[in-house]
Amino acid sequence: MDVLVTEGLTLFGQKISYAELFGQLCALAVVFLAQRRTLWTWPVQVGATVLLFAVYISADLGGLATRQVVIFAISLYGWWAWSRKQDPVYGVVVRKATGVERLALLGAMVVGTVGVALILKALDASWAPWPDAWIFVGTVVAFAAQGRGLVEFWLVWLAVDAVGVPLQFASGLYFSAAVYIVFSVLVVRGLLDWLRTADRHRAADTALKGA
Repeated sequence: MDVLVTEGLTLFGQKISYAELFGQLCALAVVFLAQRRTLWTWPVQVGATVLLFAVYISADLGGLATRQVVIFAISLYGWWAWSRKQDPVYGVVVRKATGVERLALLGAMVVGTVGVALILKALDASWAPWPDAWIFVGTVVAFAAQGRGLVEFWLVWLAVDAVGVPLQFASGLYFSAAVYIVFSVLVVRGLLDWLRTADRHRAADTALKGA
């Protein structure tokens, strides 16, 4: 793993470690796979977390590094949840969150960010504790919502990307910043696709109940 972090290639005058390159490419692939709701979303995500953990540790971003550990655990949950095949074609039923679930997601984002930021500051584990905490908590919330098939997980990802892009630039992780920008475009596409799917499921359920 040390070789993957210390060795790499140069693009547009910037050094990119192999760990960052392959980790972000795997993370990028996860967005494509999640949009299509394939079970491969989760094992690819596991690979990304291992590589990016090493990247963020070397960049002294404690929150982002710890985030990978949590994502690893949530990815195992998502893998299990989607493998239950609640949908006849895919591994998860897509739906819009209820009002209570949306409030829970928002509350987790706000309260979690404050708590994690204070911990990072107390431990001096990050030079940018507040954005680091926002990305950490947002990622956890997004993956948890994704595992449950909630459309709103894409909106959480947009909130994460809005902070993640400038933080990656400020950290000198230019390739990761570029990937985050691509993420944003793919997230919008994924959101629209899941919204259509959720509407189809709701219409089918309504027709079934009315039959």
